[in-house]
Amino acid sequence: MRILLVGSGGREHALAWAMAASPLCDKLYAAPGNPGIAQEAECVAIAASDIGGIVDFARREKIDFVVVGPEAPLVGGLVDRLEAAGIAAFGPTAAAAQLEASKGFTKDLCADANIPTAAYQRFTDASAAKAYVQGRGAPIVIKADGLAAGKGVTVATTLAEAKAAIDEALVQGRFGGAGAEIVVEEFLSGPEASFLALVDGTNVLPLVSAQDHKRVGDGDTGPNTGGMGAISPAPQFTPDIEAAALATILKPTVAAMAARGTPFKGVLYAGLILTRDGPKLIEFNVRFGDPECQALLPRLKSDLLPALIAARDGDLRDFDLRWDARPSVSVVMAAKGYPGEPARGGTIEGLDRAAADGALIFHAGTRRDGDAIVADGGRVLNITALGDTMAEARRRAYNAIAKIDWADGFCRRDIGLGATA
Repeated sequence: MRILLVGSGGREHALAWAMAASPLCDKLYAAPGNPGIAQEAECVAIAASDIGGIVDFARREKIDFVVVGPEAPLVGGLVDRLEAAGIAAFGPTAAAAQLEASKGFTKDLCADANIPTAAYQRFTDASAAKAYVQGRGAPIVIKADGLAAGKGVTVATTLAEAKAAIDEALVQGRFGGAGAEIVVEEFLSGPEASFLALVDGTNVLPLVSAQDHKRVGDGDTGPNTGGMGAISPAPQFTPDIEAAALATILKPTVAAMAARGTPFKGVLYAGLILTRDGPKLIEFNVRFGDPECQALLPRLKSDLLPALIAARDGDLRDFDLRWDARPSVSVVMAAKGYPGEPARGGTIEGLDRAAADGALIFHAGTRRDGDAIVADGGRVLNITALGDTMAEARRRAYNAIAKIDWADGFCRRDIGLGATA
């Protein structure tokens, strides 16, 4: 098969690494890819946002199957356009991608389908939102309704912080159209877990669990980011909790989307909080998580590509996946300044040394400058390792990081610390 992967981040590098190993893959392209993905695929200079360019390329190169990595082209209707052109594509339609594109849409769906989630209200007026917050008190959560690259959520511990977050979105326009409406919801307490599943419109095939680390600093301090690391499995995500999440969150969501005439196909990623009353939904993503994907796929012993094809074809009913029992740790190396304005252009050396002991180095925000690899983003590298225990996986990942020479890079030092598996 001739495969086209859309995207350029660490998630896409992990997907390229997995798909290139499939005996079904005769040729793999990536649009636009990155220097790490170029080790697995032929990169073409087409932006993930260039829907017309991607469709034209897929037609011209007789692509058999397209895998869309990032959320923005999914929300923009790339899968709709590809399928209309007769090109099979993995991912939800634009209508189904509303589960990520609009937090308000998802909260309303949860209310209609009795899916457990935090109490909420939607606002477009800052004064009304502040009055609601004043009545509810803190802590409280303020979310931009639309896509904000993982940076549109504020967990406010004080009323002043909550009101500032409201002003940022509704008055100052920090998130543009994505923040023209906000969702204000109750703060839920408990461990978090990322629970992903392949969905074929009707059937749900769960993947193993993971846990993201969102805050920029050790000890979960500082602002939220797109993710500073992930581990798999998620601590405290027991078989009973998995069964409850499937029964009360994922399966009802899939059924509700089908009943609306917008069946969901692709990856449904439920960000969960494990409360005393059972798992509750924080939010949905409609693609592989980043950096969860980089922690999950190295544990997958089955061929990924047939599973993606079965999800697109509506054929997951009897599908099964085999997983490595060993836990994984994936640590993000980010550029100084992230999640604000990151330092760009710094040379990165030692990547071959870092991978020598079996760690996987997934490129997230790099580019080539002659023979050199340089930083070209906020989250720049993902260093992933497996181990017989979580502690061993951590040791291997951080040992690899110690061999990377990048003056402008930093990482959290506590990814997976204290977790057992």
